[in-house]
Amino acid sequence: MTSNVISKAGIWIRKAFGPDERVEGVYKINLHLLRLMFVLILVYVARDSWFTILTRQGPWDPLHAMAYCVWAAYSTLFFFALFQPLKWIPLVLFEIVYKAIWLAIVAYPLWSSHQLAGSAAEPLTDAFLWLPLPLLAVPWGYTFRTYFRFWGKAKSVSVQAVTRVAA
Repeated sequence: MTSNVISKAGIWIRKAFGPDERVEGVYKINLHLLRLMFVLILVYVARDSWFTILTRQGPWDPLHAMAYCVWAAYSTLFFFALFQPLKWIPLVLFEIVYKAIWLAIVAYPLWSSHQLAGSAAEPLTDAFLWLPLPLLAVPWGYTFRTYFRFWGKAKSVSVQAVTRVAA
């Protein structure tokens, strides 16, 4: 009886979270996490950035305006990503890279000098510390096969060239 329950649980887990052959073997958990991330970005980033843009009165500081416009644009694009998450992975890679750079060059120096708490950088640091979510959500094998395939092609071409020269 117990082994039957465990067997059924294992089948359910594989069905719910295992590889999906329809999308090149990407794990369903990655698709679920990507969609969860897109919903969170729509709920928080799109709402906040568009609210700030639409209710702003008076002149903008150009850098602040640019930041809000970028956040509004990229969070709005994540609406489309809900329907085809794998096609929008480059946008997720953009998010990972810009947040990692910002945490490394702004937040980490402030934190290491004990100046982060109470600084103007603290709220963004708190938001950017969610960086592990996109890192976990991205199906890295699929991403490298799809978006960084030129490395594999260059290697196979060089192997063929060496083989021809050696012959």
